[in-house]
Amino acid sequence: VQLQASGGGLVQTGGSLRLSCVASGFNFDDYATGWFRQAPGKEREFVASIRWSPSITAYSDSLKGRFTISRDSAKKTVYLQMNSLSLEDTAVYYCAAKFFQSSNYNYWGQGTLVTVSS
Repeated sequence: VQLQASGGGLVQTGGSLRLSCVASGFNFDDYATGWFRQAPGKEREFVASIRWSPSITAYSDSLKGRFTISRDSAKKTVYLQMNSLSLEDTAVYYCAAKFFQSSNYNYWGQGTLVTVSS
């Protein structure tokens, strides 16, 4: 299983970014892919997840409405659209995958750094 995250960068407060996670090596119909983030000095937290088929999404309550997760099955890519970014969104963002019935994410990609500046 391989997960390749990209799309991070520097953005001003109020701006938007779209992260991408290209996945390979598993049966997409049986898996869910999630985004997590870890800010400096804080624990890693769940952001959003999506099951490939059917497309079922879940969000952190605090981020729902600003962040949108989606997937392109043909490209085997999961996206995280982030809008109205604030300084508190600065973090390393990771994508991860798990068998959809599992409670734990077993596969992790490298992180992509999102820095929000004022």
